[in-house]
Amino acid sequence: MKQLFIMAISAVLCFGCAQKASEKDHKARVSAHIEGLEDTQVLIYYRDKDDRKTDTIRVTNGQFTWETDMPEPQKVTMMFPKRYVEIFIESGNIEITGNSDALQELDVKGSELQDEANKYYLTLKDLTDRESVIFGQYGDAGEEERHDLQKKLGAIRSEKRKRGKAYITQHPESMFSLSLVSDRAMTGNYEDIKLLYGLLDASVLKSGMGKSLTERLDVLKRSAIGETILDFTQNDVEGHPVSAADFRGKYVFIDFWASWCGPCRAENPNVLKAYNTYKDKNFTVLGVSLDDDGARWKKAIEEDGLPWVQVSDLKGFENEISGYYGIRGIPSTLLVDPEGKIIAKDLRGDELHQKLEEIL
Repeated sequence: MKQLFIMAISAVLCFGCAQKASEKDHKARVSAHIEGLEDTQVLIYYRDKDDRKTDTIRVTNGQFTWETDMPEPQKVTMMFPKRYVEIFIESGNIEITGNSDALQELDVKGSELQDEANKYYLTLKDLTDRESVIFGQYGDAGEEERHDLQKKLGAIRSEKRKRGKAYITQHPESMFSLSLVSDRAMTGNYEDIKLLYGLLDASVLKSGMGKSLTERLDVLKRSAIGETILDFTQNDVEGHPVSAADFRGKYVFIDFWASWCGPCRAENPNVLKAYNTYKDKNFTVLGVSLDDDGARWKKAIEEDGLPWVQVSDLKGFENEISGYYGIRGIPSTLLVDPEGKIIAKDLRGDELHQKLEEIL
């Protein structure tokens, strides 16, 4: 009897040890030494189960440590004073070294997923090198030359997407493949993301990141081609309510933008050109601002000479309309037909004029 009692106690103790060992195995322990990094704070954004979390880490003499539970690998964002970097972290000991003048080139040891990412990025080096050259030429280029450079950049982006799809097809069970699809889902359209989503193995879709991607896909479906636009109402610059239903019977270019968004402001002349060309052909523009400062919003409208109706709830990225469509980057656009059906998404530059010429 005494022997059975001792065996039972031992079993409980062993179970406790195993449980602690299991918990320990889920710990990610990050140790960083970055030369030249001043005494400051680093913000680390990561996912804890279904929650998004932010940890503030103190940096002393270019060194900091961070420890957290991490049952599965994930991409975390580290926000340094001058820029942010994204790193794949997983359970175990992770060492990060580098220089504060080249944060984009940090060396990460102990993360197999980061190793996989590094190998993939090397396969894109010929494309990223060409991009760098084009970006260097862009500032001094004239309007016609910039047009040609944009075409070249578009071709490079297309080739990157093609290679990304090939990698996902060859590695459907990879968490890095899942990350590639999740990144595309940030600003991509439903049809493209659904195709890539279908390439992934069920095992990765059961992960936390996989579940988030599934939810993201459901949101993106709201702006899929053929879907009916949300019948929203928001106030214009004078505080008067404007409804999407007011525009039924016309082709409407819904432009999500903000006064603080440089690319949006740079695209405004192109949208204005389209508006002036087709405003008498059953076409108009509806601006939806993601501003949170009414004065800055109105000033930008005046400075850019935008004559069409503008609405906003002045809640920034918490804007009800952009939130419904899961918009996480601007400029973002929806082209709606007279029946209120979405017929195109994220048209910019020449693509906008080509589409309008096609339908009008």
